Amino acid sequence: MVTKKKRKKPHLLSHTRPPIASQRPSLSSQATRSLIRKHHNLQKQLHSAVSNGDAVAAESIQLQLAASGGLQKYQEASIQGQSAERGGDTSKVLMDWMDGLLSPTYKHNVMGSDKLKMLEVGALKVDNACSRSGIFDVTRIDLRSQHPEIETRDFMEMPMPSNGSIAKDGFDVVSLSLVVNYVGDAVGRGEMLRRAASFLRFTGQLQQEDGTGVSILPALFLVLPAPCVTNSRYLDEERLEAMMTFLGYVKSKAKMGKKLVYYLWRYQGARAGGEGKMGFKKQEVRPGRKRNNFTIVLQ
Repeated sequence: MVTKKKRKKPHLLSHTRPPIASQRPSLSSQATRSLIRKHHNLQKQLHSAVSNGDAVAAESIQLQLAASGGLQKYQEASIQGQSAERGGDTSKVLMDWMDGLLSPTYKHNVMGSDKLKMLEVGALKVDNACSRSGIFDVTRIDLRSQHPEIETRDFMEMPMPSNGSIAKDGFDVVSLSLVVNYVGDAVGRGEMLRRAASFLRFTGQLQQEDGTGVSILPALFLVLPAPCVTNSRYLDEERLEAMMTFLGYVKSKAKMGKKLVYYLWRYQGARAGGEGKMGFKKQEVRPGRKRNNFTIVLQ
């Protein structure tokens, strides 16, 4: 008899976040990029230390994170990177896509009454393009909110809607913009993508304009640093799409930029009999000495 291997419960995001610093100095573009890179590298080291049970190393890394400004400095850098002056609001890409998919009649109706529901994970601002569009009723969450309209909540602990409440409590769009790459381990990243599907609801809204009758929604808006897909030793475009297909998604839109990659994945529902029959382990798909080690694992 084959014993079914239990899926390892991922670490909560809050377990790997450093304390918030108290200062808020402004940052140049170069300093912003440098701080974000350093923060992510330290986060990876911290997760490794915690996973290995090395309390001494974990404490040392926590001190380094605090000395470099902690979560607050990282959030400041991220907010500045999203500023209009730097062209960093990733939700503008989503709105460009939605504008092309929504008919003028639908946009007029939805702005006046029944708005689409969006869950924005890792929200830093309340005035981005999606918030200003008028078509979304946005629920914003982050591990440590910096604004009263952003709820302090760990997405990995957020209660999932039941089958009976999904129509009311679910969302038409879930946004994971520069969030999955923040998760410290590959299994946790896969679990985040899997979990996002549990919050998407089917309402029959938004049929394609070409008469095919294929729904645009529900959908996952996913943004990653470009090197996670274009220069990773373990993840490329083909493998990411295979993972998303396994989870029940179909790629509707994609944009490859120099720094970021953007995707809109339409959710079709869980694959019949798909769960547990296959997975995606850490596997080299692009050899090379100068590749990074970013990956996503689905168990």
